[in-house]
Amino acid sequence: MSVFKIFFEFILIAIGCILAAFGTSEFLLPNQLSSGGFAGIATIIYYLFHIQMGTTILILNIPLFFIGYFKLGRMFIVKTIVATFLYSKFIDIFENFEVFTTDRFLSCLYGGILIGIGLALVLKVNSSTGGTDLVAYIIQDFNSNIKMSNIIMIVDILVVLGNIITFREIEIGLYSAITIFIVGKMLDIVFEGINFCKLIYIVSDKSEEILEAINLDANKGATAIYGRGSFSKKNKMIIMCVTKRRGVDKIKLLSKKVDPNSFIIITDAREVYGLGFKNS
Repeated sequence: MSVFKIFFEFILIAIGCILAAFGTSEFLLPNQLSSGGFAGIATIIYYLFHIQMGTTILILNIPLFFIGYFKLGRMFIVKTIVATFLYSKFIDIFENFEVFTTDRFLSCLYGGILIGIGLALVLKVNSSTGGTDLVAYIIQDFNSNIKMSNIIMIVDILVVLGNIITFREIEIGLYSAITIFIVGKMLDIVFEGINFCKLIYIVSDKSEEILEAINLDANKGATAIYGRGSFSKKNKMIIMCVTKRRGVDKIKLLSKKVDPNSFIIITDAREVYGLGFKNS
């Protein structure tokens, strides 16, 4: 790995940590809200024992750093230690700033957006801010059959329940759940983009004519896949075509115009690489 690439990755980690810390300190913490994980545990400790949130997050992660070093590789852990340290320190710094809003709905909305974007930047360079992400990585290394998403979800649910019990307000739990949902959605958007494509499968006895119509009238490429009908026992050409959302209706109309009985399946294609789409 080049020096420039390493430098660029650490710049992204720093930016991501600043955004996530700002969202945590300025929106969630003052309103007793949680984004789950160690941040949620640190929020409870902050209000019960008046210990700085960032300091708590850093202390909770220290045992995981030692375990992760032997299980997850040196470079990953080095970047994770840096990210966790920056995230924790910036939380404590931003804690001294004036609070933006005490409206819990606005706080869970903007806090979730900032944290989601920040964490996505950190995760994009194969790093982590510690917490449940690191716990999930370590557990999965011991047992690859356990899904990371399930581990994180279970921990987040327990933390939100802890918030409700500690502060004795069901609203805190409900708003925290919205925050966690928004964080997840922002991660999806940053990783996959907002311009999702559509994958279309067309099964018809007039596949050649439909394929020609797609090529000429819709100006789209397509792929012919040969299959066999389970009931008819006939060999069939299945058309597979990827298009942006705006191109779906045109392809559907062309298919139905050629063959009103054509069988069409449309599904999301999260990432598409190649001619006319992403290059890398």
